Amino acid sequence: VVHSAEACQSNFVKRGQTRSVRRMNKGIVRAKSSDIDEEIHRVIESDLGFGSVEKMTFFGGSSWSSCYLCETSQGKKVFAKTARGRKSEDMFLGEYLGLKAMFDTGALRIPDVYQCGDAGTGSFILMEYLKLNGGSSQALLGECLARMHLSTPSHPKAQEGFFGFDVDNTIGGTPQPNPWTDTWLTFFKVHRLQHQLRLAGDKNLSVLGEKLCNNLEVFFPADMEIKPCTLHGDLWSGNIASVEGKPCLIDPAAYYGHSEAEFGMSWCAGFGKEFYDAYHALIPRAPGFSDRHDLYTLYHMLNHYNLFGGGYYGQCENLLKRLVSKI
Repeated sequence: VVHSAEACQSNFVKRGQTRSVRRMNKGIVRAKSSDIDEEIHRVIESDLGFGSVEKMTFFGGSSWSSCYLCETSQGKKVFAKTARGRKSEDMFLGEYLGLKAMFDTGALRIPDVYQCGDAGTGSFILMEYLKLNGGSSQALLGECLARMHLSTPSHPKAQEGFFGFDVDNTIGGTPQPNPWTDTWLTFFKVHRLQHQLRLAGDKNLSVLGEKLCNNLEVFFPADMEIKPCTLHGDLWSGNIASVEGKPCLIDPAAYYGHSEAEFGMSWCAGFGKEFYDAYHALIPRAPGFSDRHDLYTLYHMLNHYNLFGGGYYGQCENLLKRLVSKI
């Protein structure tokens, strides 16, 4: 994950010559330990008070991280992710803050995130272990997602009407900038579409993209009120599950934005009629929704082109041409 180091460090408070530097809400730890596993054991036992770690089971991982289930002497289960050779502000701070923002809404089953931090050989994040099952009912998911979007954002800047997030994060492996911005059109134009177009570095896409970006207001009625809401940011089927029948979301690329932007990955989420009916029963479908859906899909298609290349180019070009034809 890519984050602002300044934003991260501004949230730390020094504790003299003690073993760690800790965030005031005890959410983030910077440790001098030379071993991540040793530090995880210490944090779970001493900082969280969950008892000693008696079992640490490898749960799989990726090219950059490993996942573990930690079971303690008090019967607690903690899910841990580690990254060797990478700092927490680069890997886990955005996930920590994103999970916390969604958890605070109380609308969905989100794992309670405990801490993220550094150890000598890398970094880690610790959160509540949840036994994930397949997706819940489509209708319940739609209702709960709408309630998250309708909830008051936990961040004061978002409450004041600004779009963005505490830190920059990533969408997949792509940096996702989130500076606080006072209008949604500016935020989406500069920090979403133009950002991805620059990364693509393709002349044809850039020409089409600039035509679109210079006329974004066409897709937003003058009387349309857009308020910052808490977004998961990468809502596809792989990040949707259920816990005891309640919808659960994991692995966010969170920020505060337009609620409709949440559906930019719907081509990979499997949302059906029951989902949309339940969602729009609480947040009515606004005029121009379909065209804006293409806009928000474009952002994610451009990101997939930047990540994977290949066939995504044609989909990006087609979306751009369709949108530009409506200007």
